[in-house]
Amino acid sequence: MTQVIDQTGFIENVFGDVSIPSLTDYVGGNALLLQNNDDPATAAPFFETLDLIIVPFPASADGRGFSIARDLRALGYRGHLRAKGHILVDQFRAALRCGFDDIEIEDTQSQRNPEDQWKMVSQNAGYQTRLMPNGPCI
Repeated sequence: MTQVIDQTGFIENVFGDVSIPSLTDYVGGNALLLQNNDDPATAAPFFETLDLIIVPFPASADGRGFSIARDLRALGYRGHLRAKGHILVDQFRAALRCGFDDIEIEDTQSQRNPEDQWKMVSQNAGYQTRLMPNGPCI
């Protein structure tokens, strides 16, 4: 099982029953799994039909997902964007600031990092929002 977290804390996985094909298997539908080595621009033609894009984080030290989220938002994706995998509590703010709506972690991690730890992460804008008109990604 997994746990979904947004700015308010642990939430229901409203996309729990949705089939989520990878880009290579995508033939239409409202959800897509964009691997961290896929070019985000290749998903752009499908933005109008997509309600959800999931970007996996295979390891907490693998930051490619942050760049993909930022690129998807810059390309115009306005649907739900979810990070899935190894996101640390310390990376939660960066994930939200890069464009993710929420993150999905394994239950084992949610037991190590309970809801109160996630809710303690400051959501205040950093100084960079005053310096970068398009917003930062850190």
